[in-house]
Amino acid sequence: MFDEIYPDDVAQWVDDGAQLVDVREAWEFGAGHVPGAVNIPLDELIGRIGELREPLVLVCASGNRSGMAAQYLTGRAGFQKVANLVGGTYLWVARGKPLQKPGETDPQTSFRTV
Repeated sequence: MFDEIYPDDVAQWVDDGAQLVDVREAWEFGAGHVPGAVNIPLDELIGRIGELREPLVLVCASGNRSGMAAQYLTGRAGFQKVANLVGGTYLWVARGKPLQKPGETDPQTSFRTV
């Protein structure tokens, strides 16, 4: 079982040491992602499972792909502390949260902004 969280919950998970993983395709990630997230596309997840650590917050555009990843990780791969960002980057932006682009290190692009 995994947690379903909302944009305002992400900061607490990160404070608790969560890794943010965006499971969208590289081109989607490159257009903007939750600040601090790393990109491991869904179709690469199983092969790159060694790069994951708990606690873990999974993100995609809408919460669908990240939900599938969360289900796999908790149901078959033995992960226990996993969260799916409900609404993904769509809800993130709708709630006024900024997106970060690869290579951007501007402190204004924090998930705590707004």
